[in-house]
Amino acid sequence: MVDVDLRKFHSKMNSRTMETDRIMKKKKGVIGSLILAMLLLSVLPSFAQKQKVWLDSDTGNEMDDLYAIVRLLKDPSVDVVGLSSAHFNNPDLLVFEKWNAYDTKDLNTLEDSQRLNELILETMNLSKIPHPKGGDRQIGRAWGGTEPRDSPAARQIIEIAKSLPDGEKLDILTLGALTNIASAIIIDPEILLKIRVFSLGAKYNQQSRAWSKNEFNIRNDLNAFDYMLDLQDLDFTVMPLETALPLKFDREETYEKTDDSIPIEKILADRWREQNPQDKTRVMWDLALVQAYLLPQHSKMMRVNSPPENKSFTVNIFSEIDKDALMEDFWTYLRK
Repeated sequence: MVDVDLRKFHSKMNSRTMETDRIMKKKKGVIGSLILAMLLLSVLPSFAQKQKVWLDSDTGNEMDDLYAIVRLLKDPSVDVVGLSSAHFNNPDLLVFEKWNAYDTKDLNTLEDSQRLNELILETMNLSKIPHPKGGDRQIGRAWGGTEPRDSPAARQIIEIAKSLPDGEKLDILTLGALTNIASAIIIDPEILLKIRVFSLGAKYNQQSRAWSKNEFNIRNDLNAFDYMLDLQDLDFTVMPLETALPLKFDREETYEKTDDSIPIEKILADRWREQNPQDKTRVMWDLALVQAYLLPQHSKMMRVNSPPENKSFTVNIFSEIDKDALMEDFWTYLRK
């Protein structure tokens, strides 16, 4: 009897053990599936949803715009949804015969920016990216005002911003005068809370905390800059010239690192050869803004008081960049 009872006992224990193992395996399978699902949920959005970026550039003005555009277009982490042309109208064009390598007679600054934008996109096989023309002059008049400069660029900025679902914003980077983005907001103020603007321009002394609007981009549309600084609800970040100044490229190093057998690299090198061959170094103003935006780990931001004459209380600025990291990053991405 004892042997029989023991056999029954062991049989029951074995059955319970097997059942326990089965339950544990099932639980482990469920837990594993949950963990995998959580990992997928955390990873997939980064693949499915990239930040949408619009770049507005006075590409015809100097040479650094081209480098900035190429760097942004080569970045896989963002979705470039537009590249618009900006004018670079300035008083020198009326009284001097030359502007950089251009003859000022009959120079249409907007058209030249548009021509270069189209050339870059075509060379990189990215002509599918919308590339509308911007406004051909400042908003308002010489004495002030906020009459918008309607343009295909302003209209497409509005269209894309309003098409975004709740919680998403369009990031707009501006490398020249603020005409196009200011016009878009004036035409349709509803986009104000659907955009974030990052602009190169103005000067800001971090020691004295003093602003100066005596700067090329701002002077080309002071009305637009003042209008945007009067918008208290605008998410606005400025890169003052002092912050961009350290990012300088060497001419001979640039020629050496660009490969003329690669069309887009030849365009970049030729731009230096044609526009500024006498300069041994050049400040890459526009590239500094694009890279500071793309690489927050290599830049610093701070919130400062707006100019006292404007209605917004504070504005963001890029206060510092790691020039060596940005330079290394550019050459790394150019080769991709």
